[in-house]
Amino acid sequence: MQQIPQEKQLAIIYSAKTVVILSLFFVCCGLIFLSAYFLGTASKSKAKIVELATSSNIAQSGAASAKLTDPGKTWTAPPEEEIPAGASAEAIRYGRELIANTGKYFGPKGKIAAISNGMNCQNCHLNAGTKLYANNYSIFFANYPKKGARSGKTDQVTDRISDCFQRSLNGQMPDRSSKEIQAMIAYFKWVGQGQKKGGKPEGTATEKIPYLNRAADPKKGLLVYRKQCQSCHGEDGAGQKAQDQLTYIYPPLWGENSYNDGAGMYRLSNFAGFVKNNMPYGIDHKSPVLLDEEAWDVAAYVNSRPRPHREQRKDYPDLSKKPIDAPYGPYPDPFPAVQHKYGPFRPIVAYSVQLRSKPGINQAQTRP
Repeated sequence: MQQIPQEKQLAIIYSAKTVVILSLFFVCCGLIFLSAYFLGTASKSKAKIVELATSSNIAQSGAASAKLTDPGKTWTAPPEEEIPAGASAEAIRYGRELIANTGKYFGPKGKIAAISNGMNCQNCHLNAGTKLYANNYSIFFANYPKKGARSGKTDQVTDRISDCFQRSLNGQMPDRSSKEIQAMIAYFKWVGQGQKKGGKPEGTATEKIPYLNRAADPKKGLLVYRKQCQSCHGEDGAGQKAQDQLTYIYPPLWGENSYNDGAGMYRLSNFAGFVKNNMPYGIDHKSPVLLDEEAWDVAAYVNSRPRPHREQRKDYPDLSKKPIDAPYGPYPDPFPAVQHKYGPFRPIVAYSVQLRSKPGINQAQTRP
């Protein structure tokens, strides 16, 4: 067998080593390329997830703050020091005092008459009806007279005041021509100056927070109440009276001295929207403490507690105009009273929408 010269053997060995080294080099380059590709893709995916999550958070934050997107359209109450001089000033100031300390004048030990439960108008219309998203009086005077869905007739401003005395204050209406009622009207007119009938500036009434996908839960609401409400309103919901014992600093939320079951606050949507932007006491719509879910649940708890009853057979003669969370029948739909009180409300809304979409359906339904 012919022996290969030593020089050729070395050349073959070097060539083989070169091929192996080059192969390893290309393999390493390929691995580096693949790693960079997959890592880049993963980073982009992760960035996309973060972007979506951030967008979602921004959207939620934006939804939460959407109440005051245009400050130019937001109502601002005139300052008390701008009450005009003259004969009207006395009436306006007296009207404000009556709103702020109604119980002192018309409560169980009232200076004028004992015709109410001792609560004040401003227990539901905060800061004498000047606070945003707290049932303020911005458009109250301007909107009357108007056709009332609950009464079924054309209501005057005194009819609305009467409703509050009979329902929220669980009492009787003072004489409509009295100095006190005329002073209240003077205050409503002054505080809502410049507003037009049918207008609705931002911050009026209460916020209509989104419906839950479930029924509001009184048991969960009890936990919220103990944590956020009990220190002011008491374990028994009886509230705290002022030092003079004539009125309340913190109103009773249930029991014989609270609003009756015909009051606006007995509707969960009103109560939930009110507490979301105003409770615990001292917060406002810019710094809510309660989540929407907590607001619904605590509303359910408070309105599950005993309170005075009001006969409501004549309310909402046209049932198609009855709010879906009015907690007493009859109703223009097949849903039970307990669902109208606690929800879930979305199926009721869907039913109403579907009913309205059917041709030839007359929505006006009157009580039997």
